[in-house]
Amino acid sequence: MGYRQPEGDQMQMQIGELADRVGVNTKTIRYYESIKLLPAPARTPAGYRIYGPDDETRLTFIKTAQHLGLSLDEIREVLALREAGTAPCEHVRGVLRQQVRDISRRIADLRRLRQELQTLDAAIDNIPRDAAAVCRIIEHVRSHHQQQAATPSKSSRGGPVRPPQTPPKQPPLAAASAR
Repeated sequence: MGYRQPEGDQMQMQIGELADRVGVNTKTIRYYESIKLLPAPARTPAGYRIYGPDDETRLTFIKTAQHLGLSLDEIREVLALREAGTAPCEHVRGVLRQQVRDISRRIADLRRLRQELQTLDAAIDNIPRDAAAVCRIIEHVRSHHQQQAATPSKSSRGGPVRPPQTPPKQPPLAAASAR
């Protein structure tokens, strides 16, 4: 049936105990079995799954790799390399370097978004009210992005949202003294 046999006199545990020891739920363990990240477990005569120390080690490895940002497919590749007798550390190093590049790009994107949101927040009171609009703020951003798309831009996001153009207001005294 494809199930492993219990591992002799090594410690054996059922799925709930393994889940508790590693800090995942039982559905996660079953899912990893279904996608072949974990081998099919041994079974008791009553059909209960039985796991040993190797299963705990592998499950802990999977969790640690996920913590580092590896996808389940990437983890599968690492495990396959190891099972083929190849040390996967250089492969993992390449994956981690790509993770760093991706994180740096996302941080830059988030910084641009933060600036755009701060600029938008400062401009909200100057955005004309439109009774037909669902939300004048979102409509302003939509129209800004449409304008940016119509003109060549250096930024893939179209740059920060600018406040609507209104003439500067001068206090009455400043206007009178300027004459």
